[in-house]
Amino acid sequence: MNRAMQADRIRVVGICGGSCSGKSSLVTALLNELEGLPARLCFDSYYRPLTHLSKAERDLQNFDHPDSLDHELFLEHLDCLRRGIAVDEPIYDFANHDRLERTRRVEPAHLVVVDGILLLVWSEIRRRLDLSIFIDGDEETRLARRIERDVSERGRTETSVRRQFQATVGPMHERFVQPSAAHADRVFDGDGKLEAMARELAQEVAKQARR
Repeated sequence: MNRAMQADRIRVVGICGGSCSGKSSLVTALLNELEGLPARLCFDSYYRPLTHLSKAERDLQNFDHPDSLDHELFLEHLDCLRRGIAVDEPIYDFANHDRLERTRRVEPAHLVVVDGILLLVWSEIRRRLDLSIFIDGDEETRLARRIERDVSERGRTETSVRRQFQATVGPMHERFVQPSAAHADRVFDGDGKLEAMARELAQEVAKQARR
């Protein structure tokens, strides 16, 4: 870490929300608004490896419960970035439900942007966030977006996506994700204009950096 980064406090912005609520799109828009190159850490990359299970057994796992995520490794990596140390973020294969052998190098920066469905569930993560955002989206919209994404990008059928949404995604959203909105500093409407939200967030981040 260079001296300039040592002198400044590294800030962390967390963006949370339900599956297909618009988190990734907001992160992309925010990164386009921010000056410099923030570091990004995606919590969804930290699903626990399931190499010990068959593909059929992996397909039956509940990926929407907090236990499915390796939050210990995520916290370790987040703390490294907060100290100005680069990390190797896992790359998760959502089609086969397992981690790949290769990783993605994340270099430290003055600003770290993290995002994930269950990001605000853990108090240990919340304590490390300087600004937390929750994107609130209605279930019908999130399901439609999930069907489109999983069918086109993850080799799923619409029937299987609907079945999973009904069995785990919806119930876990109501049990864990939606209640975590109470911990957010700001709550945005998932149907709002991303560019306007990103500009507002960028201004807030800049204001915090001057404090």
